[in-house]
Amino acid sequence: MGLSFWYSQPWFEDLSHAIGYFLAYFIIIFIAIIPGFMNAFVAMALLVDKRPPIIRNQKYPPVTILIAAYNEEKSIATTLSGIFQQDYLGHIRIIVINDGSSDRTVDSVKAMLSEHENLEFIDLGGKIDVELIDLVRNGGKAAALNQGLKRCLTDVVITVDADSYILHDGIRHLVGRYLSDPINTKAVAGEILIRNSRDNWITKAQEWDYFLGIATIKRIQSLFQGTMVAQGAFSLYELKTLQELGGWPEMVGEDIVLTWKILAKGYRVGHAENALAFTDCPNSLKQFIRQRQRWSRGLIEAFKANPSILFKPRFSTLYVWWNTMFPLMDIAFTFGFLPGIILAFFKIYWIVGPMTLSLLPMAFLLNWQMYLKGKAMFNREHLKIRANILGFIFYVFAYGLILQPACVYGYFSELFNLRKSWGTK
Repeated sequence: MGLSFWYSQPWFEDLSHAIGYFLAYFIIIFIAIIPGFMNAFVAMALLVDKRPPIIRNQKYPPVTILIAAYNEEKSIATTLSGIFQQDYLGHIRIIVINDGSSDRTVDSVKAMLSEHENLEFIDLGGKIDVELIDLVRNGGKAAALNQGLKRCLTDVVITVDADSYILHDGIRHLVGRYLSDPINTKAVAGEILIRNSRDNWITKAQEWDYFLGIATIKRIQSLFQGTMVAQGAFSLYELKTLQELGGWPEMVGEDIVLTWKILAKGYRVGHAENALAFTDCPNSLKQFIRQRQRWSRGLIEAFKANPSILFKPRFSTLYVWWNTMFPLMDIAFTFGFLPGIILAFFKIYWIVGPMTLSLLPMAFLLNWQMYLKGKAMFNREHLKIRANILGFIFYVFAYGLILQPACVYGYFSELFNLRKSWGTK
């Protein structure tokens, strides 16, 4: 990073003559120097990362699965059927919280209840029962989960989104990771992948975002003893820890704020890369922007709710400070790099120029390294990576043109306290 800073001094000098020293240093540091350092760090961390094995022949405890559902009549049955097919050896109790849905979500759940009530897997020794909590009014995801939390009796609580399909060994891998990790582990994030990636161009690109980017970040963060988001779509929590922290905070980023509360208490959050949940991602540009806006707002909420986490003397604090850089990088990209691309078409190479193309081989190598890690996990799970070349091309070359301005929109939405909703995951 120091070498890059020294080597880019002529660039600083040239750009500062055009836009001033402050803007020149801001743009170059946050579109080149810091992202370059982060990419190099991730590449080296992937080289040294080795997943500790899950301890075999463990006694798997009973678990409670919370599913908050709002207008999910088309997907809730598939979600429940995936849980019914789990090879988990312990007792599973499912609590579905209908959060004031205006469609036939309740009817879909009741149909599954009548078909699978007290379903028992005699060959595995496990038992599954289902309870439905029908809330009259829509109160938001956090409020719905907290209603379910009041009915939890098991030491282990798992959250699953109402449109997610859990692979048959997902619960076993998630709980196994929790039982095998250090004793101070109070939550474990599962691996979220996309199941509707064939819908259109935006879902095709998101498939690579989840498989490469998000999965890699969680893997590296757990290497440093602190995954930063135990996402609500598929994660495990200790019941006592949830009760100690007062459950899920009623915020748009309830999962990231809760995770940071766990980390702020000095606990560890793990990651089970082979506990797979396949979920529906936004399939329209509007929904995608709303989702990333919500995630960005959640990041700001997490900082506001847990400012002391910046000064905790632990490995994962590095990634907390990284998160302070993301808003600045997104702003620099949106208001610096994107105009730089437009200027380059007119042969004005202040920010983007022919030398920018030299980064493509390095970007390809980093993504190839991420791909090999994901492919190895897929092989162990006897899964095959579907061909998605066009989605990968868009993910590498154009995905950030939409993603980062959407994030900036989210930061400013939280800054100006615009209206919040939980309609997008």
